[in-house]
Amino acid sequence: MIECRESGGAVTFRVRVAPRAARTEAAGEHDGALRVRVAAPPAEGAANEELVRFLARALGLPASAVEVAAGRASKSKLVRARGATPEQVRRLAGGG
Repeated sequence: MIECRESGGAVTFRVRVAPRAARTEAAGEHDGALRVRVAAPPAEGAANEELVRFLARALGLPASAVEVAAGRASKSKLVRARGATPEQVRRLAGGG
């Protein structure tokens, strides 16, 4: 199950990113983190930008409400989504 924390109207959760995928999509859960394949290289922040766009669209939020809070240069990231719920995040991974 995706581990989520709620605080101040935002949900914080871990994401494991696989860059240079054929298409951007949620790919389930691994070790408490949402797995996301992104169709962008990990160069110059392109994968982070694609991740934010994907999560915002999938959660029904504006892109400005989603941010990579930690791990910008890592495949393991901490993401904060203002206005989302843990249930929405878990649904992305097929977990409810």
